Amino acid sequence: MAPALLLVPAALASFILAFGTGVEFVRFASLQPLLGGIPESGGPDARQGWLAALQDRSILAPLAWDLGLLLLFVGQHSLMAAERVKAWTSRYFGVLQRSLYVACTALALQLVMRYWEPVPRGPVLWEARAEPWATWVPLLCFVLHVISWLLIFSILLVFDYAELMGLKQVYYHVLGLGEPLALKSPRALRLFSHLRHPVCVELLTVLWVVPTLGTDRLLLALLLTLYLGLAHGLDQQDLHYLRAQLQRKLHLLSRPQDGEAE
Repeated sequence: MAPALLLVPAALASFILAFGTGVEFVRFASLQPLLGGIPESGGPDARQGWLAALQDRSILAPLAWDLGLLLLFVGQHSLMAAERVKAWTSRYFGVLQRSLYVACTALALQLVMRYWEPVPRGPVLWEARAEPWATWVPLLCFVLHVISWLLIFSILLVFDYAELMGLKQVYYHVLGLGEPLALKSPRALRLFSHLRHPVCVELLTVLWVVPTLGTDRLLLALLLTLYLGLAHGLDQQDLHYLRAQLQRKLHLLSRPQDGEAE
């Protein structure tokens, strides 16, 4: 086990990398398609149909490259979340296991964003070009993206952001408080094992709600939607627990303060 003085900088470095990657992902997933967009290589007549695209190497090659990048990210994200791999990394990295997972995920996502190949000549599933849709659809998408990202950040805070990023594990270890997960109830642990992505609906909104859904964006949205769907396994017990926790927190928020009660 590394000395405590080395654990804290390592966990902070992982957190900074993950935070910066999250900011970059907001640009990649929202700002680029909504504000910047991808320049076209001509008007809509220059774009090919879906059948012709399947025979065009200039379209298939970047799509295959993008698919490889996505599979790399999904593979890393799933493999390192497997129990055997988590046990192995915990054996060698100890309390930094979560920080290592977060750092590797951030690096894999950086590869996807930095080496992503757009396909401007590919066919589009939908596109808002005629007025008034060309004005109002991007505006509506922008509003929905802002709401989705605000909800994502709020949900991450509710789900203990410090623990998700691996900071809380190191903090508890340095203070001799043990493992944070050991202090959670069995129902909470059961929920966490089934709900690996608490911001599924919001991410799906970001992926699909765009003014122009081109070929490469469709590939990104389809693969990540499939992955997010397979990563969830909520059942009735989980839903009952979530409902009970929501009611408890609403009750706490609705209670009058001590000064008001007097």
